[in-house]
Amino acid sequence: MKDFIRVMKALSDPSRIKILKMLTRRELCVCELQAGLGLAQPTVSKHLRILEDAGLVEKRKDGLWMNYRPADGHSSPYAATLLGSLKHWLNDDPEIHALLLKVPNLDRAAVCARSPEVAR
Repeated sequence: MKDFIRVMKALSDPSRIKILKMLTRRELCVCELQAGLGLAQPTVSKHLRILEDAGLVEKRKDGLWMNYRPADGHSSPYAATLLGSLKHWLNDDPEIHALLLKVPNLDRAAVCARSPEVAR
């Protein structure tokens, strides 16, 4: 029952649902998710940690970036079932629809680039 509760709690936050919906489109790094959602980096990272602990997302290191994607569902049958359904749910919600339209335009090079002031 603990696994079920963990998955359900992870899905009880609108930002985490948005993250999962974005990840159904393609792998994204934290800064791409941050740009799409308009949230602070620590907030996005916290949400990703909760989703990962629930078996809903997986991460993959790619050079300097950590890419996130929906989990394959092997760690939890509850996560697998809900991820399969979530692909089809909420697509007609105006807020989700607008967010999903942003995903193809999230350019890692642009949103993750540091300004000269930060590099100093």
